[in-house]
Parts: sequence; C-alpha cells; structure tokens
Amino acid sequence: MGGNKVLQTLLSLNERILRPRYALILLTILAAVIRLIPMRFKYLLGYDPYFHLAYTRYALTHGWVNFFPYALGPWGIQIRLFHPLGLWMTPAYIYKLISPFGVSLYNAFRITPVIFGVLTVVLVYFSVLRAYGKREAFLAAFLLAVSFAHVFRSMAGYYRGDNYMLFWYAVGLAAIASALTCRCSRYVRFALYLVPGLSAGLAAAFWQAYYPIFSIFLSNSLLLALGAFLLGKDEKVTDGLAVSLSLLPGVLLANWIGEKLGYGMTGETRWLGKNLAKELGVHFGILKDVFLIVFLKYALILSILAILILILIARFTKDRRIRWAVALIGVTIAFFLTFRYYGIVEEAFHRIFPVAPIGETQKTNWPNWWEAYGISGVLFPLFFLRFRRPTTSDFLILGTAVVLIPMTLVWTRFLFVGSLAVAILVGIGLVDTFEFLSSKVGAEWKRAAVAVLLLLLLPSASAYQGFSSTLAVHPFVDDHWADALTYLGEHSSINDVVLTWWDQGHWVTYFSNRAPVAQGSPSRWVAKYYLGLIPSKNLMGAGVDYVIVSYDTLGEFGAVMDTAGVNESDYALVILHLDSSYGGVFVFSNGPYSLMAAPGKTWDVKVSLRGQVIIPAEVFVESGKALTRVELSSRPTAPVYVYINLNYGYAVIMNRNAFDTALAKLMFTNEYPDYYKLIYSDGGLVKIFKFVHPNVIVTSENNSVVLKFTNATGTGVGIYGYLDNGTLVFKKWYSVAGKDEFLLPENLNGSVVIRYTYSKGKTVWDRGVFRIRDVIEQDQNQR
Repeated sequence: MGGNKVLQTLLSLNERILRPRYALILLTILAAVIRLIPMRFKYLLGYDPYFHLAYTRYALTHGWVNFFPYALGPWGIQIRLFHPLGLWMTPAYIYKLISPFGVSLYNAFRITPVIFGVLTVVLVYFSVLRAYGKREAFLAAFLLAVSFAHVFRSMAGYYRGDNYMLFWYAVGLAAIASALTCRCSRYVRFALYLVPGLSAGLAAAFWQAYYPIFSIFLSNSLLLALGAFLLGKDEKVTDGLAVSLSLLPGVLLANWIGEKLGYGMTGETRWLGKNLAKELGVHFGILKDVFLIVFLKYALILSILAILILILIARFTKDRRIRWAVALIGVTIAFFLTFRYYGIVEEAFHRIFPVAPIGETQKTNWPNWWEAYGISGVLFPLFFLRFRRPTTSDFLILGTAVVLIPMTLVWTRFLFVGSLAVAILVGIGLVDTFEFLSSKVGAEWKRAAVAVLLLLLLPSASAYQGFSSTLAVHPFVDDHWADALTYLGEHSSINDVVLTWWDQGHWVTYFSNRAPVAQGSPSRWVAKYYLGLIPSKNLMGAGVDYVIVSYDTLGEFGAVMDTAGVNESDYALVILHLDSSYGGVFVFSNGPYSLMAAPGKTWDVKVSLRGQVIIPAEVFVESGKALTRVELSSRPTAPVYVYINLNYGYAVIMNRNAFDTALAKLMFTNEYPDYYKLIYSDGGLVKIFKFVHPNVIVTSENNSVVLKFTNATGTGVGIYGYLDNGTLVFKKWYSVAGKDEFLLPENLNGSVVIRYTYSKGKTVWDRGVFRIRDVIEQDQNQR
C-alpha cells in the first residue's frame, strides 16, 4: 500500500507539472536561471566574445562597416570574410530594444545567448510534445535545459554563433513535428513544411559554419520517408519529400543572405571556399558557396530521387519483406556514398585547413563526453528500445541523432550541437523504459521505485551535474589583464600593433582598441617569436609596436611549442606554486619538481628534479617593483635557470633553451636588448614592452591626417587606400627622406581605410592600418 501511495502521489504531482502551461513556465525559468549564473561575474567568458562585443560596439557608432582596423594587425580584418553580419546585428538590435529600460550594451550582449538558448529549450518542448506526449516533452526539454553541453555555449557572457544554428534547427524541427501530427488543411501543412528550409537558410545570417543544419534536415527527411515506407504509412512518405523539397528554397535563401550579409566559410569570397572549390573541381555560378553547390547538386537531388523511388515502390507493393529489402539496399548505398565522399572532402579540408592546437577542435574523449552530458551521455541508447514498435516520429528523431551524435565525436565544440539530440533521445527513452518496466513488474512498490529512479533521480542527477559544472566556469580575463590592456590603449597610438599570444588577441581588440598580430587561431610566427626563433628586427615587417608577455602564456608554453612546430624535448619549463614561507624560506612545488629558496645577501637556492637536487645556474627574483639577478651561495651544478616571483607566489624552472627564448628574457629578467622598453608591469602577471624602432604615429591636425615619424630614418612611405568593401582604390609611394612627418593627401579616390608601409629602401620599418574617420574623431575628442 505504501508503494501505491508513493506512486499515486508521484503521478498526481507529475500530471500537474506536465500541464503545458505549467511545464513551459517551469522549464523557461529553469533554463534561464542556470544560463544566467555567469551574470555574477564582472567579465565575459572565454576569448571570442570580446571580439564580437568590440565589433558590435564599433558598428553602433560607425554603422555596419566591413573594414575593421583593430584586428589582425597590421592589415585589419574585413568582417564579411569572417562571420555574416547577423552575428553582431542580433545583440545590437536587442540592445536597441531594451536600452530604454537602462540596460547597457555590455549586459544586452551578455544576455543575448541566454535568450536564444532558452528559446531552443522551449522549441524542443513543443517539438517533442507534438510528436510524443507531455512526459517525453517535459523530460527532453528539462534535460536540454540543464545539459552543460548546451548551457556552456548559451550562457550569459559566452557568445558564439552555433547557438543560433541550433535555435533555427529547433524552429524547423517544431514545424516538422507540428505538420506530422496536426489535423489541418494541406495548405497549412505545406506552409509548415516550408519552415525547415527557411530555417536552414536563415541560419546562414548568423554563423559562418551553419552548414550542418542542412545535413540534419536532410537526414530528418530521409529517415522520416524511410520509416513511413517501412511502417506502411505511405501517406507520410510524402512528408519526408516535403521536408527535402523545402531545402531547395533554403539553399537559395542562404545564398542570397551570403551576398547581403557575408558568405559562410566555404563561400566564393573566402580563402577556404576558393581552395575547396579548386580541390573538388567546383565552379561558382548562381550559387556562390561550395557547400551549397555540392549539397544541392548531389546530396539533395539524390535524396529527393531516393524518396520518389520509395513512393513509386509503395504504390506497387505492400509486402514488408520487399520493403525491408529495398530499405537495406538503400541504407547500404547511403553508407557507401557517405563514407566514400566524406573521406575525400575531409582529406581536402585538412590539407587546406590543418588541425591547430585548439581545445575545441580536438577529438572528443570520454572525460569531455562526461563533462558535457553526465549520466545522460550513457542513457541515450534507451531511445532505441522504442524500435520494438517504432513510429514515424521515432524515425524523425533518428534522423536527428544519426547526424548529431557522430558530430560530437569529431570535435569537442560539437558536443554543444549534439546536446539537443542527446536530451531528446534520453527524455523519450526514459519514459518508454518506465512504461515497459512498469508493465513487467507486478508490485506497486516496484513500479514506484522504477518511477522514482527513471523519472526523478536520473534527471535530477543530470541537473546536479549541469548546475555544478556551470558554477565551476570562470572568466579567463581578470582585473590584471583589463588594467594592463586599458593602460595600453590609453598610452599608444591608434595605429599601433600589438604582439601577444593569440588567446589574448581578442582582449587587446576590446580593451585597448588596438590591432593584435594574432587572434582567434594560433599563429606559428608569434609562437616562433616567443621561442626566440624570429629575429626581433622582423617585428618591424609585421608593424609590431608593443609586445606582451604574461603568466598565462607561460601556462600555454606547451601550446607555444606545438604551434611553432619545434621538438618539445628541447625545451623544459615548469611553473611551481608557493607551498610555504616558514622561517623566511620559500618552498615551491609542482608534482615531482620542487624548489627551496632562502634569501640573504647571497641566496641559497636548491631545485629538486624528480628527486635529484641541483644548484641552478642563474636565479632571478621579482619582488615589489624590483626584478634582479641574485647572487647564489653555492656554485651551480646544472644548467637550470630559475625565476622566483614573490608578488604572486610562483616560480619557474627551465633549461637553457627555454631560458634563452624571447618569452623568458622579457618575462623573467631585466637583461634584454635596449630596443625593448618596459612600459607596464603588474609585478609578474602581465608585462608590456614598447618595441623601439623607426615608427609611425598617426594623428590629425586641422581635420587632416598626419603620419609622424619617430627615429625618422625612413626614406619612403607607401599609402594604400581602400573602400570599405576592401577594394584597393589608391596606391602610391612618397619620398620622405629627412622628413619628420607626412600629410596624407586629400584626394585618395574615396578611400576610407589606409594601410601604410614606412621603409628605408627595401627594409620595412613599420606597417599599420587605420580608418581616416577614427583618426580625425580622436583628435576632436582630445581637444
């Protein structure tokens, strides 16, 4: 009796919560709360959001300009060769909408991913509600709402484009589910079946890598048609055809959006698109995107043909054995074509676009999978128990799974898009398993136990994992970085170029309004510079005016070596952390490495390397504002070099090769060439050096742009004028030998952006880029 009461109580509570009006409110609040947790932080999360916010801020004062000078110095970046403009227009217009209520651009930007993440959860609820029922819908949406894989890229302060693709896919999935189950006229169903294609096309406005949405919808259409064919529901086969046909206007819409807002990463204007077209023998015509051409010409046409064959066969036979034989042949051909051409495309892609040492483009391993999905990551196979008695809805969802689940194994960043499939599969699978087990157990208490386990404890475990993982997320940027980069922006010229590790490049763009050499992806050139493999004089050819070294870059030393392509066994650098300072003796350690330092007129320093105690060759100590080489009380016994930072409690031990790198010399010593001038240091976390060389300072006088030369040893300056669309309309070299400044000509054929090169003969002294309007406005604001 006790078990029966528990079960009845659970079911009663369950029924009240599952009423759509209550369920929707609860799910919306839950999804919003977990995604708003990072609002407690002062700074954005990660790296990329800072670039997106910087350009959004710039566009709100300059319009949706294409040429953005504060990125990828000394050239600048053309925004339409990056992402479509919709990526930045969305937070800008949300800001305009809610700014009358006192919401800042910063906060509007932070909540934008939350809005679309929550909307995706709501749309998944509606999709599963129409295709299955209230319990399945609630669980699927609940699991997506708390899935760390989905929360991570849709939470406050972490702004990424794939959030939009998944949102638009959820829009299309909801339309398909509604069309499949609605009792409406064929015209309404036709309108609903237009939505998937339009959703896929609209996704092209928001993310340069939107292409998977077309593949998912195509898979939905094929599996829906195949499932209806096998189940004998021949009228539903045409539903699959309708979804496929909707992708044709979707392709055209995506192509049109590319022309207006910027193409995706395989568009004809993009480096990758041009190279893939060459590798694959694709020619641009009406369609200007390699993916869209290949998708339309091969995948979509073949899929429509396959569904038409199913419709034709269905008219002539109802025999299940024949239908299964046809399906088996079709699936075999599909697998063959997929693996045959996927390999060719993948090989071409990796030959053109080699894998870089970036965390989100690494293959997914088990720890990644568990962190993303938790218990849901092992429960999703429960869905396939439904294929004891499948429905057309099961085949529809299978179409989603066969694309998204394999994607999660390719790159860790695809764990996000796979979260939708995992949540739906687990939500449906848990309910089906509960119903199956409930019918097999006789005692009420056993049914109650099954209900508690499957419908309460397992989802609660997912929620706990999602909340705890979200609470563990913290920004990488901090006050040290913000203060340093703000100082740099206030004490440098508008055209100055900054060298820093690529991770922090977007921070330079946002906080300093200056152009970093590298950002968004690793730079082998920057990595080699940090390792001392690039002569300092080569910095002038890249227009570098400032060099940043940091504790964060020390932590990335392995990635620096990997990016530079060096033999990592040649370099050794280990960061140790302060364990104690009892009796004036400092002890640092990290695993099998430790260091003891006793200060005095001479320092007693000993390093333990996996149990072997040695006396280092040189020791540098930074305390307060002083950085000095200290005298040792014992003679060195090994070529090991030590840096001790008493301001922040860490030490670094390294071998000779690591110590001789530019990164180490600038970060750990005061023994660097005199063409480096330390202009900012917080005592051991971030240091900024001015690279002293014949330089150009761009300023304005009387509404005219003036290029002023410091250490004016150059003999010529090249002026290259561009329209905002990137077209070169002016190019001329001028003699400036013996001159301290150069007045930019007024007639530049309408140029709005200038690139310049300052040189002596064939030797480049400096390069840079600036927008004429910015220089003049800066001068006016300083008056």
